[in-house]
Amino acid sequence: MPDLVMVIEDEKEIRDLVRYNLERAGFHVSTASDGEAGLRDIFASRPDALVLDLMLPGRSGLEVLRELREEPLTRDLPVVVLTARGAEMDKLLGFEHGADDYLTKPFSVRELIARLKALLRRARPERGDARLTVGRLEIDPAAREARYRERVLDLTPREFDLLAFFARHPGRVLSRDELLRKVWGYNYVGETRTVDVHVRRLRRKLGDDERVIETVVSAGYKLVAGAPARARE
Repeated sequence: MPDLVMVIEDEKEIRDLVRYNLERAGFHVSTASDGEAGLRDIFASRPDALVLDLMLPGRSGLEVLRELREEPLTRDLPVVVLTARGAEMDKLLGFEHGADDYLTKPFSVRELIARLKALLRRARPERGDARLTVGRLEIDPAAREARYRERVLDLTPREFDLLAFFARHPGRVLSRDELLRKVWGYNYVGETRTVDVHVRRLRRKLGDDERVIETVVSAGYKLVAGAPARARE
């Protein structure tokens, strides 16, 4: 079955443009023009991904994001923010609220489709990918579940992808550019702060234990959870 993508966008021209092109790309599409209606439709139809404007009438896109990440049924929903608010602080705020990706208007429809496909591909179970144990950190790629000190971590899809990538390369220094290229799946020119935001969120969810993900000055980050990775079938 084709993936269902929900589009919440108050500008009719943009909403229709996105819908037309997503349908041409093989997606089923549902749309809403404000945050409240969009939330109702999301919980009713359970889409596979969401394209979300931030500047919405009624409930803002950030409020929508916050509610989605607080609800168990939608905390793993892949979300691409699509907005005219392109300032760095706006992007960082979007990521802080749980966005997985961010496109600013005017935007390339082909790039939007590519990013959606990349998010959906990473959100699906990875068959044959063994579980990883690094110290007290356990990653189950098939179930898309991460545990630290036997506690299940509440992660967004992007946060899970990032932590899993760290777990596959324990002790290795990973630059921000490499993480953007290999976790996000394409180049973010000048967007390395994106990695910093996601690492900060991971640290907070791990319990503010910065010894798990260590900052290497002028180089990047590395996972130092205390033991080499062990793969378990």
